[in-house]
Amino acid sequence: MSDQPVPKIVVAVDGSAPSREALRWGVRQAHLVGGVVQAVTAWTYPDLYGWGAVGAPDWAANAREQQDAAVSAALDPADATAVVRQVLEGLTARVLLDAAAGADLLVVGSRGHGAFAGMVLGSVSLHLVTHAPCPVVVVRAADEHRSEHDRGAGATTSHAAPEHASAQA
Repeated sequence: MSDQPVPKIVVAVDGSAPSREALRWGVRQAHLVGGVVQAVTAWTYPDLYGWGAVGAPDWAANAREQQDAAVSAALDPADATAVVRQVLEGLTARVLLDAAAGADLLVVGSRGHGAFAGMVLGSVSLHLVTHAPCPVVVVRAADEHRSEHDRGAGATTSHAAPEHASAQA
């Protein structure tokens, strides 16, 4: 038996195609390094701008259902049951930075549900690449448009210290 800690890979899961691809990538990496995958989904109460919430939905339960659906869609049943799942209230970038504390790797999709069409890197992904306390892998979905130069590239990594990180093309 080894005294080595089990590598922890945190994967951001919001249900988007890039996040499902990031989850698949993270699970493959965990198999390679003998690690564990922690799927993290963040949620917040929506801004109602003065409107009362009549019959407000259970936002945490909705986020949990969305995460379960994404994990089931992205992974085979054996891999899906091995994924540690966490659904947390808070702003996405902050939740993921906190979850990445002590992790060996943070894996995110290049764009989430809130991305503008045509963006190569979403604002949350960019924030994580520049502020994460561990290396970050940004994964594109297979169906994302790529320039001729980018074809074949599936992930972008950052291996910088917490105070300074940069994305590599």
